[in-house]
Amino acid sequence: MHSKLTDDNNHIESEQKTYNINAHFIAANPSTPLNPVSVSPTIDKTVYIGPFSSVIGDVRIRNNVFIAANVSIRADEGTPFYIGANTNIQDGVIMHGLQNGRVLHEKNEYSIYIGENTSCAHGCIIHGPCKLGNNVFVGFHAIMLNAVIGEGCYISANVLVTGGIIVKPNRFIPAGAIIDTQEKADLLSEVPKGEQDFAKEVQLVNNAFPSSYDTLFGTVRCSCGLTCNKDTIHNILD
Repeated sequence: MHSKLTDDNNHIESEQKTYNINAHFIAANPSTPLNPVSVSPTIDKTVYIGPFSSVIGDVRIRNNVFIAANVSIRADEGTPFYIGANTNIQDGVIMHGLQNGRVLHEKNEYSIYIGENTSCAHGCIIHGPCKLGNNVFVGFHAIMLNAVIGEGCYISANVLVTGGIIVKPNRFIPAGAIIDTQEKADLLSEVPKGEQDFAKEVQLVNNAFPSSYDTLFGTVRCSCGLTCNKDTIHNILD
């Protein structure tokens, strides 16, 4: 009887163990006729990159950026990409750029430029040429393509912004809107206080994630490409 209880307890303990293997893919872009030069990402050591996310090509990521799970940042056609400090790229976000077309920031050309303290919420698409200023909020499943978004703008869920338009700073785009002409962009109102407060709250929460997740998973990086908790390595080998 004692043996059976011990076995049951061991079984329960075994079921409760977790193995925090944080696999992600970081690599230079492949050489192609469209983009013959292979460039590896430049990623600040304070950046956190979540499970099953990929960062490919000339992508420059500054400090304390949070990249959640299942994110694709692929600079293999249009390049380079820039992601400013304290920005968060949430689950399922896709970034890619067209070969032709660039945006300017301080006289430098980018396929995608994202400023500081900006939130790209779950499932949105940022497709170059595109520029997002500082303190921008991009909502769930919104699409930014061939657009320049000014500082402090709030892009609601399921919005499409395209057509080479420029959105002035601190403008609000309501859910489901299609902004594809400059006339539509110029008629946008300023961001309501409720949305301003929500964007700040999202930013505050996500700013804490890079260091917190890094503490959780540890800093052991294997040649196999896995990032994992120190205890995990011992558990797997035992």
